[in-house]
Amino acid sequence: MKKLGIGILLFMSAILPFGTARAEGKPATVKGYVIDSACTFVKNLNKPISSECAVACAKAGSPLVILGDNGVIYWPISAEMPAAGQNERLMPFAGQRVMVSGTVYQRGGSHAIVINKVEKAAKP
Repeated sequence: MKKLGIGILLFMSAILPFGTARAEGKPATVKGYVIDSACTFVKNLNKPISSECAVACAKAGSPLVILGDNGVIYWPISAEMPAAGQNERLMPFAGQRVMVSGTVYQRGGSHAIVINKVEKAAKP
């Protein structure tokens, strides 16, 4: 029985580092529009229809995303656990062009950003 316990302990110590490794994010600054995720995909918009429209969708529960000037969609995420939605933080900028600095993560073709700072940006 003692050997089984030691064996399990050795096995867990060998695999545990792989299951708990953190993804490597990269510091970045992104310029683009704060837009609701549904319109970004369903309507294939390059920028929001209006601030009012983006706010209405966000209030109805649609996650706000940042549609980068390069066409990349960045999902704003929380680095804290348990994670929290970022709509409240982005709501003042809904429908507007912003400059966001933070840490960008990529996985399976998706892009996410942990926001450090967000501010209104001039239109291109």
